[in-house]
Amino acid sequence: MRIDPGGIRDLRVEYAPSRDGAPDAGEVIWTWVPYEENDGRGKDRPVLVIGRQSAQRVYAVRMTSKPHERDRDYLGVGAGDWDSQGRESWVDIEQLYSVHDSGMRREAAILDRYRYERVAEALVHRYGWARR
Repeated sequence: MRIDPGGIRDLRVEYAPSRDGAPDAGEVIWTWVPYEENDGRGKDRPVLVIGRQSAQRVYAVRMTSKPHERDRDYLGVGAGDWDSQGRESWVDIEQLYSVHDSGMRREAAILDRYRYERVAEALVHRYGWARR
């Protein structure tokens, strides 16, 4: 479910990956994401989990392999195991999603701490969220 990131004030961005079958901050997971047209269609795609929303839900930002070199709403994070073709990926820091734990299709990879921290800093700077 897409939500307005500007309306969230209590999000704590933290790095806490754990290969335990549940989505955790710092992990790239695959889940169903609606298309931008918001017409009920969508597809499975990778998202980066950035923090916990509740006991059963996490906050995540959408990832894409489409290049966005000069777009201020995207941050390049390089390639990783989440993309079977080894393509460079970009995180969309303008689109925030609430993902139920049961909506996770699979854990794809753990984003290393350095790249996660770059994303976290961009989000904290833009939205004023807290860091753990």
